[in-house]
Amino acid sequence: MTPPQDDRPARGVEGDAAANPWLLRFALAILLLLAGTVMWSSSAWLTERYSENTRVRAELRGTLYSGQLQSELQRNSVVPMMLARDPALISALSSGDFATTSARLITAQKEIGAASIRLLDASGRTVAATDRQILGANFVAAPYFVDAMRSRDTVFTVSPSDHGGFDFTYSRVIADSSRTLGVIVVGTDLSRLEQSWAGISDAVAVTDSTGQVILSTEGRWRGLPLDEALALRPAPNAIERAFQVTSDWTTPPGDAWVKGRAVMQTETRIPFRGWRMYSFSTYESTRERVFAVLAMEATGFAMLAAAIFYVLSRRAQRRSVAYMRESADLRALNARLTREIAERERMQRELRVAEQTVQQSSKLAALGEMSAGVSHELNQPLAAMKTYLAGARLLLDRGRSEEALSSFQRIDDLVDRMGSITRQLKSYARKGGEAFEPVDLRAGVSNALTMMEPQLRARPVRIVRNLPRGPVMVYCDRIRLEQVIINLLRNAVDATKGVRDARIEIGIETGANAVVTVRDNGPGVSDLDNLFEPFFTTKKPGEGTGLGLAISSGIVSDFGGRLTAHNAEDDGGAVFELVLPLYDPASRGAPSTLAAE
Repeated sequence: MTPPQDDRPARGVEGDAAANPWLLRFALAILLLLAGTVMWSSSAWLTERYSENTRVRAELRGTLYSGQLQSELQRNSVVPMMLARDPALISALSSGDFATTSARLITAQKEIGAASIRLLDASGRTVAATDRQILGANFVAAPYFVDAMRSRDTVFTVSPSDHGGFDFTYSRVIADSSRTLGVIVVGTDLSRLEQSWAGISDAVAVTDSTGQVILSTEGRWRGLPLDEALALRPAPNAIERAFQVTSDWTTPPGDAWVKGRAVMQTETRIPFRGWRMYSFSTYESTRERVFAVLAMEATGFAMLAAAIFYVLSRRAQRRSVAYMRESADLRALNARLTREIAERERMQRELRVAEQTVQQSSKLAALGEMSAGVSHELNQPLAAMKTYLAGARLLLDRGRSEEALSSFQRIDDLVDRMGSITRQLKSYARKGGEAFEPVDLRAGVSNALTMMEPQLRARPVRIVRNLPRGPVMVYCDRIRLEQVIINLLRNAVDATKGVRDARIEIGIETGANAVVTVRDNGPGVSDLDNLFEPFFTTKKPGEGTGLGLAISSGIVSDFGGRLTAHNAEDDGGAVFELVLPLYDPASRGAPSTLAAE
C-alpha cells in the first residue's frame, strides 16, 4: 500500500489560486447587475422619449386628417347653393322637361368633383341624377329631403347607406318666387379619405356629436359607439396580457386595445358639428428604436462577459484534470452505494413479509383463545335445538302442528346464529391484504364485540357503547380494522382483571376525522413512550409477546391514520384513540390523509 502523501503545500497553492476565480465570479456578478441596471434604465428613458415622439406624430397626423376632412366638407357645402340658383334647373322643374337635366348634372359633377348629384321634385321623386339607375325613385321620407323642405338654407345630413356605412349629403330647396319646386341633393365622397388614412395608422375613427362612429378604416366599427367598436375584437385576457407585457417589456401601458394589441390613442377635435377624430397607433416603431439601442448596449456587455468567461474557462480547464482523478473514486463509491441500496431494499422486503407473518400469527393466536368460548357458544344452541326438537315431536304426536312450527322456527334462528359465529371465525382467520373498501366503523365495532363475546362473558365486565346513529364511513381493510379493535378490547379486558367493578367504554366520534375511543378503568399505562415499540409489554412473562400494539399501530398507519394512548386524568385507566380519515366518495377509493384538527 502506498503511504499517504503530504498535500499541504499543494493545497496552499490551490488556495492562493482559488481566490482569483472568486474575484472573477464577483466581477461577473457586478457586471451582470450593472448591465441589467443600465439596460433597464435605458429602456425606460428611451421608451418614454420615443413614445412621446410617436404621440406627437400621431397628433400631427390627426390635425392633418381633420383638415382634409373639413376641407372636403366645405368644398361640397357651396355646391347646393350654386345649383339651386341655376336657371336651367329652375326652368326644368317649372316646365317638367328633364331631357337634358341629368347630362347637365353629370357635367357639374365632373367639374366640381362631388360624389353624386340628384334632383328631386316637390313630391320627392328623382327627376334627374348623375346615377341614371335611380331615376324615378322616390325619396320623400329621406332625411335630406325632409330637412331641406323645412329649411331655406343648405342642410347637411348623415344617413345610413344601403351598402353599409353612411351617406354624407348637402341638400337645398329650389324655389321660384311663388312656390317650392324641388330639392337638389349633393353627395360627398369621404371614402377616399378613409382609404388614404389606412396604412399610415393602425386605425382611424371619426365620431359624430353623439359618439357614433361614422367614418373608420375598420369597416365593422361604423354605426357603433366607440367603446362597442373597440370591443368587437376583445382585448387579451389576463394571462395573454401578462405574456405580452413580458415579451414587449419596452412598451408602455396602452391607451386602448385594437385587434388584441395595445395601441396609443390620440383624439383630435374637428370644428364641424361636434365631430371628433380618434387615431390608434402601435408601438412598433418605438420598440424597434429601443431594441436597436439596447442591442448595442447588450453587445458591449457581452464582450466584457466573454472576456470574464474566458478567464474562468482557463481556470475550469485546470480544475478538470483534478476532477478526472477524483471520478474513479466517485464511481467506486457509487457502485458500493448501489450494492448497499439493493441490500437494504431486499431486507425491507423480507421485513414486510415477516411483519405480515407476525400479524397472521397474532390473529391465529387470538383465534385459538376464542375457540374455547366459541365452542361453548355452539353448545348452547345445540342443547336448545335438542329441547325444541323433542317438544316439536311431542306436539306433532298430539296434533298441535302450529305450535310445532313455532319450535321449528326457533331451531332455524339458532342455526342462523351458529352460522354467523362460524362465518366470523372464518373471516377473521382469513389473511388480510389490500382489500380496501368503504367500511362503517359501527359495523366494525359491533363485529369486534361479537368476536370478543365469549371472553367478555367469562367474567363480569360492563361494556358501555357510545355509537352514533348514522354510518361513519372510512376506507380500509375490514378484517385488519376488526383485528385492531379486537386487540384494543383484549388489552382493556386484561387491564381490568384485578378491578372489582370492571368497565370498558367504547365510542365513536366524528369531526374532521373519525375517532374510535377504547377506555378502561384499570391501573393505566406506566410507560407511554415505549408502548408501541415491538416486544414491549406490561403483562407477566408468558402472557403476551409485546407485538399486539406495534402491529396495530402499523396497520392503522397503512390506513392513513394514527393510534395513540394516554392515561385518563379523572379516574385513572388507559384511553386508546384510533383516528382514521373519513371516506370521501369523490376521491374514488384513493386513501386519504388526516385532516388538521
